[in-house]
Amino acid sequence: MSVTIYSTEYCPFCVAAKNLLDSLQIDYDEIDLTNNLEERVKIATKYNWRTVPIIIINEKLVGGFDELNKLYHEDKLSVLVDFKS
Repeated sequence: MSVTIYSTEYCPFCVAAKNLLDSLQIDYDEIDLTNNLEERVKIATKYNWRTVPIIIINEKLVGGFDELNKLYHEDKLSVLVDFKS
């Protein structure tokens, strides 16, 4: 299982996504795009997702915080990360 969050320093939704994963003890790699516009454009284009966070689980786009939170509340996040709460 791998979770990657593309984020920026000033994004409250990035903080919320990381807080949710931290509370569930789900490890993730964070890639800060704050000062790297070229990489941000590249990742946004690759996943066709324009805002941060961009959350990837097992090489698949989950979306942003709202989508992650929805998966959690629908008990579908645990299936994606093989995590039992």
